[in-house]
Amino acid sequence: MIEKDTYKTIETSVDGVLFKEKNSKFFGYAFPVETEEQAQQHIDSLKKQHHAARHWCYAYQIGTESIYFRANDDGEPNNSAGMPIYGQIQSFEVTNILIVVVRYFGGVKLGVGGLINAYKATAQLTLEEATIFEKTIDVEYCISFDYKNMNKVMRIIKEKNINITNQTLEMDCKIYISVRKKEASLIFEIFNQLYEIEIKEI
Repeated sequence: MIEKDTYKTIETSVDGVLFKEKNSKFFGYAFPVETEEQAQQHIDSLKKQHHAARHWCYAYQIGTESIYFRANDDGEPNNSAGMPIYGQIQSFEVTNILIVVVRYFGGVKLGVGGLINAYKATAQLTLEEATIFEKTIDVEYCISFDYKNMNKVMRIIKEKNINITNQTLEMDCKIYISVRKKEASLIFEIFNQLYEIEIKEI
């Protein structure tokens, strides 16, 4: 089995996509997030922005290899809001994303089936508005060596078209590189076999 080393996420946030159902208004928001704290900050700021709303339901998924997700109905009947939103995250196959649907109650009850459809539709419309792109899962390494071995290291970096993320080039040199996961063990071996050069994952 080939190990997957890419994932899909959204490039920028999506603001206030409107869906209406029997006088209720649903506003969909999507944000790229990498931590639960970031997700919580967006939820808190939407609660301030829409302080007159009735519900702020959301789902988020974080991670590329080990996945963590959370779905919240925020007072709507069980599984009528958070899970339908999360279902759309799964069907668009995106991660590192938060979707919040803000509901203003319009006076007519929708019933559980109606709620599920409304939250699902809002999440879907929001994701359709988003710019989804593919990113690689990368492994970060630090290569340590004496200055005299600089050419040897730089030659491989150039040949293999390796991305340098940071470097300190003094008597003791350190170069930080980022490599696609599927090429990582090969790159590691190349440097690991070199005399007087140390490579370790960070």
